[in-house]
Parts: sequence; structure tokens; C-alpha cells
Amino acid sequence: MVQACSYKNKIDSNYYCQKLKLSCNESNKVVYFKTTKGDFEIKLFGKDNPVTVSNFLENINNSIYVNQKFYKIINFPQIKFIHGGVNPENELYIERNQTLNKISPSIPLEIKFKEEIKPRYNYQIKNPNEIENLVNIFESGSIAMVKSGKNESSSTEFFFVTSKIPELDGRYSIFGKIIKGLDVLKKINEADYIKAIRISN
Repeated sequence: MVQACSYKNKIDSNYYCQKLKLSCNESNKVVYFKTTKGDFEIKLFGKDNPVTVSNFLENINNSIYVNQKFYKIINFPQIKFIHGGVNPENELYIERNQTLNKISPSIPLEIKFKEEIKPRYNYQIKNPNEIENLVNIFESGSIAMVKSGKNESSSTEFFFVTSKIPELDGRYSIFGKIIKGLDVLKKINEADYIKAIRISN
């Protein structure tokens, strides 16, 4: 068994929250998505992924996801990937929305291990034996940030998966999971878009 505690965190979530000007939110809030296919609810893993979740909540508060299409759908026989957020290729949207000029293009990859108090940053699993120590793995309804580099996540793009995909575990920041409305997620296609997102109190 690999001992996760042998890893030393040099930089913690407070460092990144200050650097990215985020208010580190470590509560497991619920967000409510209203889409053209219907509604679903997501529980965010704020305690395990405070930087990723705080960044996502900041984006919601800045309304950057409202009226944004699910810009890429990948269908495989056993799994579906639904990409949402602000597609960097959508230059017209970026020109219109000045908020994006204030947002960092990327945030650190953030992964939490069971035996560690703090998440690891800019660390991607290479040893398959480490996967059993992950707090969060890809399951039906998981949401993760799109990668923008080897050890970085996009600050604005996210994706959902509709079933387990262990090949990706430990390589992406999984920061939440659908707790209601998974059937709605599975019906979403490229023509669909986000009407609104609301954060629980």
C-alpha cells in the first residue's frame, strides 16, 4: 500500500485563494442548475477542494455561465461527457464579458487523499496504487474542471461524466457530484444551455 502521508504539501489552499483573490469556501454547498432540458442539483466538495469550489462559486456569482451552451458532448457506448462553461474558442463572448478579463485563465490541479488533511496541488497521479487513497473518483454525475495544462485546471470550463471512468481518476479536479436530476444530465445535447445557477444558503 502506498502511504499517502509521505507526500509533503509545500503550498496550501490559503496561498492559492489569496493569489487568485478567492474567499476560500470549505463548506459542501449545493448548487441548482436550471437548463433547457430541466433542473439538477450538485453537491460541491468544498472541504476537499476549497480552491476549485471557491473559484466555481465565484464564477456563478459573476454570472459567467448564464445562457452558456454545453459546447461539447462526447458519446461513448458506456459513458457520456458533457462539457460546459466558457469555451475559450468563443471569442465573441469573451469580448462582451469584461468579468473574464479579471479571471485567471487557470487554477492549480487540486486532488485530495484520504490520509491527508490538505489537498495536493499541481500533482497528477502516475502510480496506479495511489488511486485507492483518493477521496473522490469519477462516478455517475461527477463534475470536474477541464485541464488547461499538465498540472493545471481551466478556471472556467467544467465537464460531467455519466458513469465511472477509472482511467481519469487522479488526473482531474473532481469537485462535486449530482445528487438530484441525473436523468436530466443524461439528456443534455449540444443545443442545450444553462438558464440559471443558484447557490444554496
